[in-house]
Amino acid sequence: MKVDLRLDGSLADTAARAAELVALGADGLFTFEGANDVFVPLTLAAAAVRADLMSNVAIALPRSPLHLAHVAYDLQTLSHGRFRLGLGSQIRPHIEKRYGAQWSAPVARMREMVLAIKAIFAAWEGRAPLRFEGRFTTHTLMPPVFNPGPNPYGPPEVCLGALGPRMTRAAAEVADGLLVMPFNSAKHFRERTMPAVAAGLTAAGRAPADLRIYPQIIVGVGRTTAELAAAATGVRALLAFYGSTPAYRPVLEVEGWSELQPELNVLSKTGDHAAMTRLIDDTMLARLAVHGTPEQCAAAILARFGGHADRVCCYFPGYPVSNSHVAELIRALQAGAA
Repeated sequence: MKVDLRLDGSLADTAARAAELVALGADGLFTFEGANDVFVPLTLAAAAVRADLMSNVAIALPRSPLHLAHVAYDLQTLSHGRFRLGLGSQIRPHIEKRYGAQWSAPVARMREMVLAIKAIFAAWEGRAPLRFEGRFTTHTLMPPVFNPGPNPYGPPEVCLGALGPRMTRAAAEVADGLLVMPFNSAKHFRERTMPAVAAGLTAAGRAPADLRIYPQIIVGVGRTTAELAAAATGVRALLAFYGSTPAYRPVLEVEGWSELQPELNVLSKTGDHAAMTRLIDDTMLARLAVHGTPEQCAAAILARFGGHADRVCCYFPGYPVSNSHVAELIRALQAGAA
């Protein structure tokens, strides 16, 4: 199993950090929309390492399909054909109050976003004239001066992050890859995600091989008692944050913990993060994330996703993870999938 790691740290250190992560055995690097632009670190990494690169995720709704197509094409060239464009919708408060953009019909918009980007790629590749006329966006003009022409490595994959059944089905219908959200469990993946994938593929007349599945997993790894305790605390804090959001309640419902979401939400509004973290017990920690030694974490990841995916994105949130443990996790995943 291949492993993608989050490219973090300051922009000044991005190239060195990218080289460090690749030296640990990472097959790919990903970024997300946090305190920095999602694409700038990938541009810096493309010049520093030979590794797969992915936005995981770029928030699509405030952006134009043409903007996304251009940056994806450029990163595909800079990375020598190793870029994947990962897109996500975010939730309404962030789209309206942080990005200052319009929120409506997120599933339909994301579906159309993917199709529009692919139509732009097809025009640049010379496969079809640019004539995309959708409900939310129209692209029918591409003078030669604005057309980069065929990419020497072909167009990049366009992947869609999804959790709920409607967005997951849309991803299966139109995207090249499904980014399985990190706040998940084996039961939710089995009972909710995969049936929605099957329905989307059937509706679009696609085969399972037409959709790559990229699970994202929250990992708490360590060996000593102190390391494992610190990892558990960091992971619990992130799980509590995710769990407080109404959009993630379906995962808790599947596991029989639906009452936890409103309780976490109330605590989040009062800022009592310590109380939120304490509500994530050992069972929740084990089902919503993976926790243990590198070998135990690898076994849990393979058990959850090994039959559906050949690579996984790993997060190590809120604790000082050892480089040696990360390298050992990667080796264990590769050995376990061999």
